[in-house]
Amino acid sequence: QVQLAESGGGLVQAGGSLRVSCAASGRTFGSYAMGWFRQAPGKEREFVAAISWSGGSTYYADSVKGRFTISRDNGKNTVYLQMNSLKPEDTAVYYCNADPRINKVVAGTTPEDYWGQGTQVTVSS
Repeated sequence: QVQLAESGGGLVQAGGSLRVSCAASGRTFGSYAMGWFRQAPGKEREFVAAISWSGGSTYYADSVKGRFTISRDNGKNTVYLQMNSLKPEDTAVYYCNADPRINKVVAGTTPEDYWGQGTQVTVSS
């Protein structure tokens, strides 16, 4: 069992930056691949980024490549998503997920208990 809690969302103007965080507790954080998804009102949840348990491999959606960076600090049991050059279409609730298998993280097929509650990111025009 792992508990995930996102934070760091807020309101930012287009072109600005935010860093959202996901703090994990419970099972060993360093043994889990971690990912970020986002969901805008009326739209399906979409994959944003993922990182392996060691931090050695990262994956990004085409829509955020070159703008977003995922990282992790296993000593702090925290994964981060640095978001730069934000666009209004980045507005969404951002969720983190976790699983020992990174393919499940990227696919978004982790069990319901392995998702956080989300943090709202709003980018104004």
